[in-house]
Amino acid sequence: MIEILPILCLIAAGVLLITLSIIDFKTYLLPNIYVFPFAVLGIIFHYFTNFEILTLSEILTGGFVGYGILFTIRFLGNKYYGQDSLGLGDVKLLGASGLWLGLEGVLIAMTVGAFLGLVHGIIYATSISIKNKSKLSLARLKIPAGPGFIGGILIAFFWLFHSDILRLFYSVGS
Repeated sequence: MIEILPILCLIAAGVLLITLSIIDFKTYLLPNIYVFPFAVLGIIFHYFTNFEILTLSEILTGGFVGYGILFTIRFLGNKYYGQDSLGLGDVKLLGASGLWLGLEGVLIAMTVGAFLGLVHGIIYATSISIKNKSKLSLARLKIPAGPGFIGGILIAFFWLFHSDILRLFYSVGS
């Protein structure tokens, strides 16, 4: 029975990330009611894999670094722009993702997520300029950051841990 629990954690985490992405697209919010369970599931997942994929210290470091870097970016961005430049939900999401991914993974997720957000922003700004028949402008463009970060989280997770995940699925089948 215990072998199925990490897989259930993965499925629940996937559902939470999809839910968060949809909510962020619609409301520009990442509610704690979904981010917190995602964080807890990361700890439970690693616990039920006996911390073989990542150690407790690796996931805690990933959580602190993910939260800390994004909080610093938010603080500096808010100071520079004089308004919210990044939501606290995004900060918490990257902290939670560090509990799944560890240090290396959360840094990859941030980088890939920021790139996906940039691509999303350019596509969105281009579509607005075409629709309004105006000049392309990225100044003060407002897009949700969560979906890009969620894409980065998923890519980092499967890139780093695909063999571990496959081993989990095979162990349940045998």
